[in-house]
Amino acid sequence: MLSPIIYAAFISLGLPDSVLGSAWPTIYPEFGVPVSYAGIVSAIISVGTVISSLLSARLISVLKTGGVTAISVAMTAAALYGFSICHNFWALCLWAVPYGLGAGSVDAALNNYVAIHYKSHHMSWLHCMWGVGATLGPYIMGHVLAQGLPWNMGYRMLSFFQMALVLALVIALPLWKAADDEREEGKEEEESAPDEPWKPRPLKEVIRIPGVKEIMVAFFCYCGLESTTGLWTGSYLTLHTGLSAEAAATFTSLAFLGITIGRALNGFLAFKFTDDQLISCSSASAARRSTPASSIRPRPTSGNGSPRRSSGSRWPVLTWARPSCRRSSGSSPSTSPSASGRPTCWVCWSSCSSCTSR
Repeated sequence: MLSPIIYAAFISLGLPDSVLGSAWPTIYPEFGVPVSYAGIVSAIISVGTVISSLLSARLISVLKTGGVTAISVAMTAAALYGFSICHNFWALCLWAVPYGLGAGSVDAALNNYVAIHYKSHHMSWLHCMWGVGATLGPYIMGHVLAQGLPWNMGYRMLSFFQMALVLALVIALPLWKAADDEREEGKEEEESAPDEPWKPRPLKEVIRIPGVKEIMVAFFCYCGLESTTGLWTGSYLTLHTGLSAEAAATFTSLAFLGITIGRALNGFLAFKFTDDQLISCSSASAARRSTPASSIRPRPTSGNGSPRRSSGSRWPVLTWARPSCRRSSGSSPSTSPSASGRPTCWVCWSSCSSCTSR
């Protein structure tokens, strides 16, 4: 029952991500700022996303995944409505703060939850749902502009969708608790002794985990490509090819439609290929192999991988391709020992009493 809720939350996460670039050819003349100022707004959003992502482990331990998701989507809904009532550039920058904080929290929380509790193909389809949102966002903005309405109305429509989703997430909070209780009952039947309390690990310790640096470099490269495409495609098409703002917004959605289709196919291919094979294939197809797949994920696979035919596949693949903390009795360590001598779980970034391969 949780899968539709999780997928809907990721659609909402993608909806506004590429809208700023689609609307910017209309926004910057109205505000009287240089076209390059879109980078300032995008940078503020990115900083907020990084901060909330780093704090997500502590937030999840207090509010649980369902609570973090509901609060984060509410923050993005408020921020999008704030965008819709902005009449100057600095107000836009102000509302970019809660948008970045909310987007980072829900992204990290749901990625972590799916990585732990679902199989690899679900991670690909989860990010496919992000692509659905990222495709619809520019299309909606283009439709609004084509109707002669101001860009503010496009952001307002997106904020209303987010508000409706917040209501659905609040109603669905008991489902998260029921799922957690069911898993706890299963653990009690399997375990002979209780585990130690989970505690997040400091960032400096996380960096020392083998493969983390390589994954960070790969994510940096991919996110840079993705965010640049979403932010500047509309402006490029408007300023250099002479397309209207509404047509440029619609064409922007096509780039994300390609990502969406690739990730959807990736989910089906995940039943056949391993993570190592598909990380390598996606890196080779993008002509930018950053690191061997074997050094990214030091564990055997069960045959469930996350392939896709372009660089975008590396996001869901690398997100899932790490050991899950099953905490089951009789398991073998899945990663290198931590300073305490216990195996380190890449999902919870802590020392677990037992971690197993998926």
